[in-house]
Amino acid sequence: MPRNLSFKDTPEESRLFLNRIIAALVLILLLTSGLIVRLAYLQIAGHELYTTKAKENSIKFEPTVPSRGIIYDRRGSILAENTQTYSLEIIPEQTQNLDETLEKLKKLLAIPDEKIELFEKLRKRQKKFIGIPLLPNMTEEELAKFAVVRPFFRGVDVQVRQLRYYPYGDLAAHVVGYVGRINEAEMKELPIAEYRGSTFIGKLGIESSYEKELHGTTGYAEIETNVQGRPLKTIKEVNPISGANLHLTLDMALQKTAYDALEQYNGAVVAIEIETGGVLVFASRPGFDPNPFVIGISTPAYQALQSSPDQPLYNRALRGLYPPGSTIKPFMGLAGLEYNAVSAQQPMFCPGSYQLPNSPHRYRDWKKSGHGSVSLPEAITQSCDVYFYRLAGMLGIDHIHSFLQKFGFGEKTGIDLIGEKTGLLPSREWKMSKKNQQWFPGETVITGIGQGYHQVTPLQLAKATATLANFGKVVTPHLVSKISNGSADKLNNNYREATLPVKASNIKTVIAAMVNVVHSNRGTAKSISTGINYQIAGKTGTAQVINIKQNASYNEHQIDFKQRDHALFISFAPADNPKIAVAVIAENGGHGGSVAAPIAAKVIKQYLSDYQQ
Repeated sequence: MPRNLSFKDTPEESRLFLNRIIAALVLILLLTSGLIVRLAYLQIAGHELYTTKAKENSIKFEPTVPSRGIIYDRRGSILAENTQTYSLEIIPEQTQNLDETLEKLKKLLAIPDEKIELFEKLRKRQKKFIGIPLLPNMTEEELAKFAVVRPFFRGVDVQVRQLRYYPYGDLAAHVVGYVGRINEAEMKELPIAEYRGSTFIGKLGIESSYEKELHGTTGYAEIETNVQGRPLKTIKEVNPISGANLHLTLDMALQKTAYDALEQYNGAVVAIEIETGGVLVFASRPGFDPNPFVIGISTPAYQALQSSPDQPLYNRALRGLYPPGSTIKPFMGLAGLEYNAVSAQQPMFCPGSYQLPNSPHRYRDWKKSGHGSVSLPEAITQSCDVYFYRLAGMLGIDHIHSFLQKFGFGEKTGIDLIGEKTGLLPSREWKMSKKNQQWFPGETVITGIGQGYHQVTPLQLAKATATLANFGKVVTPHLVSKISNGSADKLNNNYREATLPVKASNIKTVIAAMVNVVHSNRGTAKSISTGINYQIAGKTGTAQVINIKQNASYNEHQIDFKQRDHALFISFAPADNPKIAVAVIAENGGHGGSVAAPIAAKVIKQYLSDYQQ
């Protein structure tokens, strides 16, 4: 018998074959059942859901960005407007080879690398089906060059866009601000529905503080598309609602006068309408042109602004911190009268310096020979340091802090701008918490003439001056007077806060002394009194930038310009019926009477000429 001969087990093979057939039938039945269940779900339970999804695949929603509101000054001059511009944009998902497309466009239109880099940053933040600007604000030459080759660039097109423009440039940059491209962090915080399709958002100033009002409400178009996504027809359209227009209290003619008057000095001028609190002037010099920030300022240009020793991006009016110097003396004098530490005619002797008991240190007066015997009005008029050294010691730091705080020192004014600094009004508690040190009598002495730790913003000084001129009636400085949205106007006129509990007779004493600062022969700002038929109440100030040693002399012509004293001046006019309050700080200007006071006088003269006729 051959070795490979085998016998078949026919019954066993039949059973195995039958089992396989049964298993296959069971599998087929299970799969068929699953298919039937799935079809039943799609046709019945999921009908509405998938009908909606099918519709969504054929319907495209395109957002319609609203026009941004216009910003006007009080005379109707446009401070921020929208201009029509052409933007070269790329839809990444419609471009076959994006890198090759970018390279060709770069050569064709001489697009700088910085714009390519910005495009790449924006591309990472946006959806692939959204057009991303590559070359905003195209020139006519660029438009012509691209028009010739347009059919060869799939996914690339020119779109008509609105671009923000600021006619006054650096003159109003710090107060109006600017818009810029929405960054990734902002995108996460913004409401998606309202900012769908939006490219810009307010970054600074009024543009940022009133972003909600200026932006408006986004509309949309419901468009039917084919399987390739090509639009066929518009089914529904909801128009956007334009942003509200803002009318500011700012007077650009006055703003220019103040800005130009600062001339070679860095500094700030703030002028407030006393009755309403409306800000007439909010000048910070040097300024900067906000227009390049809208489309994206170049890196070298931005670095030049940041590295400039003059700090043009710094809003001195809102955030600049300076010792108030002698401008604090009217408030110190009023505190002395209110706390009965002195009477108006009580004399104090000024020999030219002051010493604390048992201390060899001499606190010098600006007049080396001294002022002799002076009363409070004379001390304010002549800016006698020794008088206020003594008065500060009599009041004590606790009373000084409590009283000056009522006039808004050491606190935000509440102006409708983001980023205001609080300044610094020192106290025992502040020094212990910040420096873990006790308060010393010598620190009280120098606080009395606005030196030491005390720091103010120009805006704070202007508000405090307006409150003094208003006989203790406090109004909050504000810039927006009216919000117009087309259907109705909203007035911003609820800014009166309170009336300070200060005796009118004491305020009259201080104001009379401030009038003498300008109009008496011994006044420190008498140079600005000529040629006017009204009275200005004012106070000069000089704030030290560097410390002068005990026996050293100060000669501004022998030290670096940046180390010279700051010049300050606060004022209001007319003194008998105040309408405008002005605070001026000219950095390194030296003398308040010769540098800062004439700047304030120009603003006052123009305001009264324009508004009081």
